[in-house]
Amino acid sequence: MTQGPAGVTLVVPVLDDAAHLDRLLRSVAAQTRAPDAVVVVDNGSRDGGVAVAQSHGATVLHEPRRGIWPAAARGYDAARTEVVARCDADTVLPPTWVAHVAARFGAEPDLAALTGPADFADVRPVLGRVGGSVYLGAYFLLVGAMVRGTALFGSNLAVRRGVWHAVRDAVHDDVPMIHDDMDLSYHVRGRGRVERDPALRVAVSGRPLVSLRGVAARGVWGARTSMLHAPGLGPRLEHRWSGQATPPPSVRGLPGNHRW
Repeated sequence: MTQGPAGVTLVVPVLDDAAHLDRLLRSVAAQTRAPDAVVVVDNGSRDGGVAVAQSHGATVLHEPRRGIWPAAARGYDAARTEVVARCDADTVLPPTWVAHVAARFGAEPDLAALTGPADFADVRPVLGRVGGSVYLGAYFLLVGAMVRGTALFGSNLAVRRGVWHAVRDAVHDDVPMIHDDMDLSYHVRGRGRVERDPALRVAVSGRPLVSLRGVAARGVWGARTSMLHAPGLGPRLEHRWSGQATPPPSVRGLPGNHRW
């Protein structure tokens, strides 16, 4: 028997990105099916992001541990709906995004997590197209090979709340300078069907493409994330790295640094 649409909570981690957050929440307000809840997790913003979130009626939580993984996990923990969706502050959702997520999870009980591609905005059109097809294409291909499954993309994902709670104690949200979406991809594997849906497409800022230093730093974070899941090596690295309170200067303050 086909079930009705699933309840959806949208989680948005944010740090000093008020202008993009306002644009995102305007796209949320334009959804054909509104999310059941919108949770903005502030990670120490000083630019008015909290006021922006409140002006749009979002629930605002505060996460004192600096990092996108702790902030995202704080929002996931707070969700009470069947599905927890996630995007970044610089994402723009198409009008049917929430409805699509709700419908698929409602109709497919074996669906554990869902993700989709993106087009890059705020850059020259050619660069945006190359970013969407090459940069993200390489991410899905390479990370998918590493996790031996489907790679989740943090700006465009949804996970069943029961699956999140099943992996909550295993994720590495206390380890800095890793990719939260990649880490989650490792842990949701085997918990049900994980799918990349081409129809679940969003727009994201092209800021990651304008800095070679930023691209290089993301590669380093990807390597760290992968090593955490290496047999025999991961537990030792987790113990060593989890004590690092802040990233070194070489990776702080990067343009478009969504991992802060």
